[in-house]
Amino acid sequence: MSNQTAMTEFLFLGFSEVRELQILHFVVFLVLYLISLLGNLLFITAIALDHHLHTPMYFFLMNLSIIDLGTISVTIPKSMANSLTNTRSISYSGCVAQVFFFFFFASADFAILIIMAYDRYVAICQPLHYETVMNRRAFIQMAASAWISGILYSALHTGNTFAISFCQGNTVDQFFCEIPQLLKLACSDSYCFEVGFLIFSVCLASSCFVFIIVSYDQIFKAVLRIPSEQGRHKALSTCLPHLFVVSLFLCSCAFAYLKPTSSSTSGLDLIVAVLYSVLPPMMNPVIYSMRNKEIKGALSKLEVNH
Repeated sequence: MSNQTAMTEFLFLGFSEVRELQILHFVVFLVLYLISLLGNLLFITAIALDHHLHTPMYFFLMNLSIIDLGTISVTIPKSMANSLTNTRSISYSGCVAQVFFFFFFASADFAILIIMAYDRYVAICQPLHYETVMNRRAFIQMAASAWISGILYSALHTGNTFAISFCQGNTVDQFFCEIPQLLKLACSDSYCFEVGFLIFSVCLASSCFVFIIVSYDQIFKAVLRIPSEQGRHKALSTCLPHLFVVSLFLCSCAFAYLKPTSSSTSGLDLIVAVLYSVLPPMMNPVIYSMRNKEIKGALSKLEVNH
């Protein structure tokens, strides 16, 4: 396979050649996938059915859960199917689709997280202006902009990645089509534009992270001025989980996409990929509901009704 036009499929990194370990991989990923599906679907249902949760913050959380369902559904099912059927392949078009949809959901996810930071900033630091700033039209437009920006951003990355020529084989050292691993297969110097775009993207994401940190600095200062302990607890219970989720997502992504590529396969690459592609969709419902009495109450109502 000397160039892109001759490429018909890619081969993923196999977790093991031992059949029993392949089945174990299938079972582990199936459990993680089902936990993510159940957690996010319960989260979405609880918010949708409880009219007390029809506020901007929970609207954004519901969008985040929908995105998380998409993110984990792009990568995990194909990896499970390959382990179950003892294959490693994905078609060229399947790999293109995987890159597009993964970047689409990941970009929309980060955009929603930025919007949520702004929402918390206005709610806690400028409470008198909250209903004016975060009116129904405004928060719907914000969510729509996150989804649209995800589509545009993903289209640019996907187009740049698959415009290059692949002449270093077709084995992707990952369990899904990850751009840094695809770039290892590129012909010399044919991937410079996409590498530059990735670096720009990480710098942009880092700038957004700085914005989030500055916002939370103002939020924590405002929280410390709240006279009641209950008020401080409620404010922190909506802010700290969000900050943890953003940090985990951005740090693992930055490591995966900025780390110099190596010709050898690294177990660390697999671990980091799981950290940013599997763990956040699974943990987000747990993190956001753990210290949130309103979500716990809505989930309890679901249990009582059923």
